[in-house]
Amino acid sequence: MNPSIRLKPLVWHPYIAPVELFEATPDQLAAMQVTPSATKVSEYVRTLAHDPESYVARTVLFNAIMYVKGGLARADRELGALGASLVNGCLFCAVTHARRHSDLRKNDDLVSSLVLGKPGELGPRDTAIYNFARRLSVTPSQATSQDIAALRAEGMDDVEIIDLIHAISIFGWANRLMHVLGHADTTR
Repeated sequence: MNPSIRLKPLVWHPYIAPVELFEATPDQLAAMQVTPSATKVSEYVRTLAHDPESYVARTVLFNAIMYVKGGLARADRELGALGASLVNGCLFCAVTHARRHSDLRKNDDLVSSLVLGKPGELGPRDTAIYNFARRLSVTPSQATSQDIAALRAEGMDDVEIIDLIHAISIFGWANRLMHVLGHADTTR
């Protein structure tokens, strides 16, 4: 049994100044209303709001992939995002989605195993999802029918597999966008 590891959130630092709410245009303010969190508008959101039309398109798509009701369980989507973010080297997203996965599952076992470099301790379903996320993220053409068969063997249907592909794929894009616009560390 691994010790339980709870990751502390990282801080993302933009390379360009985010839109200040008191200086935002009406279009920028309207765009920031589509963020899934009604309680906080992050520096990342305020950076993306420089181009409100693109931000809205990105966020509507992201929300439809990660927060839609039905289909693949949310924790499994978060595991796909975590696997992709680890491959893509986006520590901010990896920590964020590891924490969300732990919150949804109400335990830190999976994250603790990954942090300790013991992915072999994952259960069969988590292993199938994690391996697929990594293969699809490294080189999409490396994901094969055997990967799909492993997901099916764990009870996933076509809709769930497509949901997983969407979650992994959007992080291929989101991780790279975040890297270009800023960096993350533990400092405030």
